[in-house]
Amino acid sequence: MDINKFDLLINCILSLDSKEETLSFLEDLCTIKEIEDMEHRLEIALNLSRGKTFSEVQELIGASSTTVSRVSRCLKYGTGYKSAIQKLKQKNDI
Repeated sequence: MDINKFDLLINCILSLDSKEETLSFLEDLCTIKEIEDMEHRLEIALNLSRGKTFSEVQELIGASSTTVSRVSRCLKYGTGYKSAIQKLKQKNDI
């Protein structure tokens, strides 16, 4: 069976059973900087979704306008951040 690379990545993530396993996988897969960048973008998305303005988020998080703009665009036109944030709210994880 020939699995494409994207499916392999997604299936690996979905197969993990705990926060510890997920962190271990991410630490092996990504650099610390890449993980920090993902954390940073999620923090931006969360703040924007809570109604903070573009400039408030920039100042609060210290993010570049380019990064805030990109995350804002994804929140407006995409579904990934919205879906993840909604699920975390339902679980009371945020």
